[in-house]
Amino acid sequence: MLREVALFGALAPTLLLYFLAAIPLFLVIDRIASPLGLYRLVWHPPLARLALFACVLSGLVLFTAH
Repeated sequence: MLREVALFGALAPTLLLYFLAAIPLFLVIDRIASPLGLYRLVWHPPLARLALFACVLSGLVLFTAH
């Protein structure tokens, strides 16, 4: 994994790029999970959404790691 990337002339940590890539993936999964009623099965839906985003972000990092 790269330490930092030049982004518009400024150095940005690689984790920021993973974070920005994880947002659309999370939104797609969230749009699928909401109509299915999966959030009604959990105790705290916003906490479940945060955990889902953390899983998507960590999965993306682990999937692309060399």
